[in-house]
Amino acid sequence: MEAEGNLQLLLQNPDLPADLKHIAEKVLRSERITFDEGVTLYEQGDLGYLGVLANYIREKRHGDKTYFNRNFHIEPTNLCVYDCKFCSYSRLLKQKSEGWEYTMDEMFNMVTKYDGEPVTEVHIVGGVLPQYDVPFYQELFSRIRTHRPELHIKALTPVEYHYIFKKAKIDYATGMRLMMEAGLGSIPGGGAEIFHPEVRELISKDKCTGDQWLAIHEEWHKLGGRSNATMLYGHIEKYWHRVDHMEQLRQLQDKTGGFQTFIPLKFRNQDNQMSHVPESTVVEDLRNYAIARIYLDNFDHIKAYWAMISRTTAQLSLNFGVDDIDGTLDDTTKIYSMAGAEEQHPGMSTKQLVELIKHVGRYPIERDTLYNVVTDYNDFEFPETEKKPQYYKLPVIN
Repeated sequence: MEAEGNLQLLLQNPDLPADLKHIAEKVLRSERITFDEGVTLYEQGDLGYLGVLANYIREKRHGDKTYFNRNFHIEPTNLCVYDCKFCSYSRLLKQKSEGWEYTMDEMFNMVTKYDGEPVTEVHIVGGVLPQYDVPFYQELFSRIRTHRPELHIKALTPVEYHYIFKKAKIDYATGMRLMMEAGLGSIPGGGAEIFHPEVRELISKDKCTGDQWLAIHEEWHKLGGRSNATMLYGHIEKYWHRVDHMEQLRQLQDKTGGFQTFIPLKFRNQDNQMSHVPESTVVEDLRNYAIARIYLDNFDHIKAYWAMISRTTAQLSLNFGVDDIDGTLDDTTKIYSMAGAEEQHPGMSTKQLVELIKHVGRYPIERDTLYNVVTDYNDFEFPETEKKPQYYKLPVIN
């Protein structure tokens, strides 16, 4: 395995600092690195060193396989009772003229537009408003499941669940059971931001705490459900905050085994209250992916959202621990574009996505939400008249 050879060469470098050599040896032996070693990686690890370690782990787990899925997004509203400083997407109630609020029927009609299309997942996440409560989502999930039983519903972050369960005066365990019974398939990873309260207090003090975010995922995992996790990086946090965040995820994963994927989310500074904070560089983005792959030894997958970081950076990330680049194949999300992401209309055909992966020597695998293989595209020949993705336009906020 070339990746192992590169790691062996790295270890033979006489100029490699002792601390970094010790960590590399632990990676070679598949041993867990400590919190302090995680901080050392951020403070001392250069891009090449981190890439060698992360790619070794990535290829040992997945070889050249790179996953994507066919999904579409429903964003019920961009109005929100919370005031997160980093968010370019949501509008407070006083800015109602700049927002949208979809009805139950409007959301259900978005699902039916994909009847006959080979999508496997609907991803539902948006702002928090009182009318989107427990009965609302029970009915929505149930209607979707009845209409199209095979369509996986990945929906709502702990920020939304915390609010609606509190409003309904039910505990997390009861709430998550009701959601599962209604048809919920899995939980996305959003709303995690940075868990540490000294950062959370400054950027998103209104919404659920880090402990509450983790508790909701834990209750979901107890029911046998799977979920994802994220970390918003590259703003006011310090390196040790990132490691603290991943450490808490790693500990919960040791306990439940319910997380599938970790997704580092790059802070984008357009049109939000933190626009004065400079964005991280591509080098820092790649370093962060690599360290996540090294630190989160009990997570199967590391994902990069191509729609957020650009297609080119997503390709580069596949050599820095990432094995999944998501799969939004049509223009159904504004969460990234409104924050200044390179992709203002994030849509790729399956053929384009497959070619993007193949161009950097990886094997494209279409998966479902739970990482079952749908189609292996490594030797797949596309017909010349592949159907182009349909664009379902959402309101654009100027």
